Amino acid sequence: MRVRYLMTTDVITIGPQASLKEAARRMLEAGVSGLPVTDGEGRLVGIVTEADFLATESERGNKSRTSRMLRLFTGEAEPFARERKVGDVMTTDLVTVGPDADHSEAARIMEKTKVKRLPVVDGSKLRGLVSRADILRAFARADQDIIEEITEKVMGQTLWIDPELVEVKSEDGNVRLSGRLEARTEAQLLVELTKRVDGVASVFDDLSWNHDDTRQSRLAPPIAGFPPDAM
Repeated sequence: MRVRYLMTTDVITIGPQASLKEAARRMLEAGVSGLPVTDGEGRLVGIVTEADFLATESERGNKSRTSRMLRLFTGEAEPFARERKVGDVMTTDLVTVGPDADHSEAARIMEKTKVKRLPVVDGSKLRGLVSRADILRAFARADQDIIEEITEKVMGQTLWIDPELVEVKSEDGNVRLSGRLEARTEAQLLVELTKRVDGVASVFDDLSWNHDDTRQSRLAPPIAGFPPDAM
């Protein structure tokens, strides 16, 4: 399933010039651990997370201790510190995914990078967010929905196979295909396309066929003008 059909498009964002206090408020109100950072044209320029806040607090604590020590030795007042902005602490090394990527690709990226959600971008424009929960929805389809897609779309619309020729069963996404088709290639294509249906965990092939057209192609005569050993 394409990421565009799973992603959340109502995304809370923040600008790089916003204060960290404002970013923290939005994150608490929305109950999220991070915010995409976008510029005035909706382009994704970074992400600010709870980890960025923790790093900022740690750094500020170290600087405060240093400033107190300097005042003790010099008697000078602590210099004015500019309020830090989101752009000062945000992460700019971004991991993203495109809206037309398959959900399995998004799952692999999440597993590899150990993140819970991915910004979905079209070029540099933010289009949405896809989370682990969104990806799980694609795998948790009802068995009846899986059966209907195989019979109506895969067999009926794509391969033009009479659905009456094949019995399709599914239990927790484990699909069994039983029946007899005209050609072996039809059976092979049906199995391969069934594997690609969202929510299918495995495919048990119990199909037979009237003739093996793959064997005929292997035994095809040489093309005129070419000797057999040149093929």
